[in-house]
Amino acid sequence: MAAAHGAPGMRAAAAAVWALAATAAAAQGSRPVYEGAGNDPRVSVAQPESTSQSSGGYMRSIAPALGPIGDPLGLRPTLKARGIEYGLSYFLDILGNPRGGVRRGAIVEDRLNLRLNLDLERLAGWEGATAHANAYFIHGTGLSRYYVGNLLTTSVIEALPSSRLYVLWLDQQLFDNTLGVRIGQQGADTEFFVSQTATLFVNSTFGWPAITGLDLPSGGPAYPLATPAIRAKYVPGNGFSLQVGLYDGDPAGANRPGNTVDPQRLDPAGTAFRLRDPALLIAEATYAYNTRPGSAGLPGDITIGGWRHAGRFASLRTDITGLPLADPNAAGFGRRLRGNAGIYAIYDQTLYQEPGKDDEGLGFFVRAAYSPSRSSLIDAYLDAGLAYRGLIPGRDADTVGVSVAYARIGGDARGADDDTIRFTGRPMPRRRAESVIEVTYQAVVAPGFTVQPDVQLVLHPGGGIADPRDPNAGRVKNALVLGIRAAVHY
Repeated sequence: MAAAHGAPGMRAAAAAVWALAATAAAAQGSRPVYEGAGNDPRVSVAQPESTSQSSGGYMRSIAPALGPIGDPLGLRPTLKARGIEYGLSYFLDILGNPRGGVRRGAIVEDRLNLRLNLDLERLAGWEGATAHANAYFIHGTGLSRYYVGNLLTTSVIEALPSSRLYVLWLDQQLFDNTLGVRIGQQGADTEFFVSQTATLFVNSTFGWPAITGLDLPSGGPAYPLATPAIRAKYVPGNGFSLQVGLYDGDPAGANRPGNTVDPQRLDPAGTAFRLRDPALLIAEATYAYNTRPGSAGLPGDITIGGWRHAGRFASLRTDITGLPLADPNAAGFGRRLRGNAGIYAIYDQTLYQEPGKDDEGLGFFVRAAYSPSRSSLIDAYLDAGLAYRGLIPGRDADTVGVSVAYARIGGDARGADDDTIRFTGRPMPRRRAESVIEVTYQAVVAPGFTVQPDVQLVLHPGGGIADPRDPNAGRVKNALVLGIRAAVHY
C-alpha cells in the first residue's frame, strides 16, 4: 500500500495520542497493582492460574516447586535485583475432531514463549522506563486449518510452524505513573478487547475475537503477528482508564490486490517491522469498580471501545467494474472500498466470591461487537461465559468454565453466495453464521503447571460452507472437538 493512503489516519491518531498526554499532564495519583489480564487491575475472581492468550495476567512459576534445580545457579534473584527478569512458558495441545468438520483427524501442536523484561531504572537510572521482548517457537499442525475448516480457531496457539519475534517495545511512565506511553512492535490483543474471565478458554476467539481477526488485514496486530505501534494509556486512579493505540494497519502486507499468500508466510520471522501501510487506530475506555481491598461490592469492569482502519479493502461481492464477482464476465478483482471500522463493549463481573478469599468464586463475561463496513466478513459478534475458580473442595486453584461465541457473516459475503447460486444455477449452502460452545477444566498440578481437558462444539463451520470434498453433500457437518492442554510456566 502507498504511504499516502495512511497519512491522514496516522496524523489524526497521533494528534489523539498527544491530546491524551496533555490531558494527563495535570493529573496526579497512584498506580494500582496490575496483575489482571490486559495489564489492568484484577476484576475477575475466576481469572485462571494459566493462560496462553497474549493478554496474559499473573502466572506463578514452577521454579519454587522444583527446589534446587529450579534455579541451580541462583541467577534469577540476582538478575531481578538488577532489573532483569526472564520467563519461559510452554504449551502443548492435543486436539481431535472425532465428528464433523471437513475431515476427521487429530493433531499435536506446541508453543514455547521466551520473555525478557528490563527495568531500565535499576539497570541504567532511567526513571519510569521498562523494555520487554517476547519470542515464540511454534510447532505442529492446526486442527482448524487442516481438519475442522472453521472460522473461530479451536486453539489460541494455532499458527504455522515458525520461530518468530512477537513483541519488542519500550514503555515510559509519566506524570506520577498516571500515563504510560509504549512504542515499538506490539500486539493489540495484549491490551485491547480483553476479558479477564475469558482468558480461561482454549478457542482463540475468546482472546482476540473473530470479528477483528477476520476483518482486519493479516488478522490485525494479534498473535502470531504484531506490528510497530505507539500506545498511550491514561490511568488517573479513580477506576477509569483510557487507552489508544496507533498501529501499522497490515502486520504482514497481506492487504494487496491479488495477494494469495498466507500472512504468516509473508513475515515468517516477525521482523518485517512495516511502517508504510494505512493506519489502524484502536481506542477504549474502561471503568473498573470495587477493586480495592475492603470494597463493599464485588469487582467488575465495563469497557467501550472501537477501531478504525484507514486503508482500502477488496469488496466481497462486487468487482472493479461493478459486476458481481460471481458473474463469468467479472474482472476477478474486488472493488476497492475505503476503510473498516467497528465498535465493541465488554462486561466482566465477579458474581460470587468465596468468603475470606480474594481469588476464588464465580466470574461472568460478555462481549459484543458490530462492524458496519461493507468489507467485513463478520459484521456482528457476541460471546459470553461463566468460570468458577475453586469450585471443588480441596482444589482451590482449579478453574472450570463454559462459554459460547457467535459470529455472523456480513451482508456482502451473504450476498456473494446468492450471486453464485444465481449465476451458476447450482444449489449450494448460503453462509450465515458460525458458533462455538466450549466447556473446559483447568487443573493445577503444581504452581506453574496446569493440565486442561477441553470440549468444543463447532456449529456451522465456516459459517455454513459447502463440504469442499463433496459439494453435493451440503454443509460441512457440525464438529465435536476433544482435547487436552498442558502448560508449564518458569
